[in-house]
Order: sequence, then C-alpha cells, then structure tokens
Amino acid sequence: MRRHRTAAGILSAVGALLTGGLTTANAATPAPVSAHSVPAAAQHTAAAFWTADRMRSATPLDLHLGTSALKALKAPKPGGVTTTVAPTPAAVAPTAFPQAGGPWTGGGAVVKTSGRVFFTFQGRTASCSGNAVTGQNASTVITAGHCVKYQGSWHTNWVFVPAYDNGQAPYGQWAASKTLTTPQWEASEDINHDIGAAVVAPLNGQKLTSVTGAQGIQFNGGYNKQMYAFGFPAASPYDGTKLIHCSGNSSRDFLFSQDHSLGCNMTGGSSGGPWFTGFSETAGTGLQVSVNSFGYTFLPNRMFGPYFGNEAKALYDKAQVS
Repeated sequence: MRRHRTAAGILSAVGALLTGGLTTANAATPAPVSAHSVPAAAQHTAAAFWTADRMRSATPLDLHLGTSALKALKAPKPGGVTTTVAPTPAAVAPTAFPQAGGPWTGGGAVVKTSGRVFFTFQGRTASCSGNAVTGQNASTVITAGHCVKYQGSWHTNWVFVPAYDNGQAPYGQWAASKTLTTPQWEASEDINHDIGAAVVAPLNGQKLTSVTGAQGIQFNGGYNKQMYAFGFPAASPYDGTKLIHCSGNSSRDFLFSQDHSLGCNMTGGSSGGPWFTGFSETAGTGLQVSVNSFGYTFLPNRMFGPYFGNEAKALYDKAQVS
C-alpha cells in the first residue's frame, strides 16, 4: 500500500490537479497495454529463489508519491459498458460487515484465490498481495501496478503464493511468465491506474485456477457500493502471516484521485489485494472491482483503490491472450 508523504506537499499541487489533472478523457480506444515477458529460465530461477525464510523476511512494498506524480493524474475514461465476467452468487446477510481490519475467519473461496506476491525490487526482496480471477487462460492474477513495475523497472523473481501461510505455500509458488500494467501507470505512475496483472506459468502440469479456483471480475460497475477488501499486510501492526480483510460502504475519493475509498487499517504489503462487491461471506466469492493501492498520511485508516474502467478491462483482455 502506498502512502503520500505530507499533506502540505499534496495540497501544493491542488491547483494543477483541479485545472488539468482530473479532467476526463474521451472514451476512445485505450492505449496499448504494457507487458513484460519472463523467459523460462527466469521463471525457474524465481521458483527456486523463494525459500520459506526469504518469504518471511520480504519487505512490504510501501511506497510514497511526490507532488510531481500527483500532477500527472488522469481520470479513468468514462462511458464504458458495465462488463461482468463469471457472475457470482448474491451476497447473503453479512456478519463480518463493517470491519476496519482483522483476520478473515470466514473461509470460502477467497482463502485460496487470495495470496501474497513476492518479487525482487532494486536488489531487495519485497512483497505485495494478489488474487486469482477467472479467464480463458486460467492463469491470471490481478494486483497493483506498483507490484509489477515501479520507478521504470519491472520486478524480477515474481511469484504468486495463494493461501500463503507463514512461509509455507500450500498450493505452490506460481512464477509469472508475463507481467502487465496499464499504459497510464507505465507512462507516469498515475495512481488512478495503479493496476497490474500477471500471467503465471503452469505448475506440475496444472493451471492456476484449476488449483485455486477463481473470482469473478467486473468493469465500469460504478461507485458507492458495499465492499470487502483483502490482503496480506506485513507492516506493523500486521506481520504478513494472515489474510486480513476490511469491509464497509465505499465512497469516491473527494481529494485528489478518482479512486474508491474504504475505511481500512491495512498496511504495507496489502497492495494489490482484491476489493469485491456482491461478496458472499458464506461462499467467499464476489466480483473483483479494485485493488488495495494507497493511503494519505494525513487520513489514517482509510484505503484507496483504482476504479476498474475501460483501461482495466483492456489490461484484463490483454492478459487473456498473452
């Protein structure tokens, strides 16, 4: 999860944001999705690299944005048609709602589809979160953009560990054969488009979602919904060993981004974890509509996640044919 450094620094950019940074683009065809292919040899290296000790000691990727990045913000393109892939059962009466942050004890599909993401960033081991979604390639993980690429470099030794359990990988370590992000994140690390994906290679002759199951995904579904967010925060007071969740009525960020906003105390390492609408606590299934992305330092216990619009749909579609 990302934290903006200071309130004063952010407020100094408000004029640029309101006059130009948040103007909506037209609904033209999204720019080409950025992708990075991982050679087979590097996939094998990644799988061998992540020992239990390395996973336990990985540093949560909790980054900060300066005002120069904020000035480049662009809203997701409007006018997209609501698209739902693999509808899930309707939610039943909730018992874990609302929740500001705590271990998920409800079981269900989300325990296997959610996991920790591990990678090497600037020579150090680091971690985020991710989620397996349905798709024709049965191998797609959705995460945050900064969990696949940051500061001009694609992360290396990238693996997804579903149902991570304190150094153990009960359903295996799935090495990325390709990582992808939105062109807006690629060009300027625009927080509105902090979305990433990975296509993972088969493991022991099986594809990812045949082992873990998969969550549905929805694009252009609107704002102001009941949301459930999941992740593996590894910065204090959390330690990365448990699947944590938050839930509540979401809203639209009224400050600087066009993101969803949710009361949530998850910390660094939760970045890339899924946000669901229409979530069934009984089945542990929902429609993924965002990921944990960032927070403001002057607004504690609130998480923000990018809106899945046309650009996110283009990213997902690209992953299916990669």
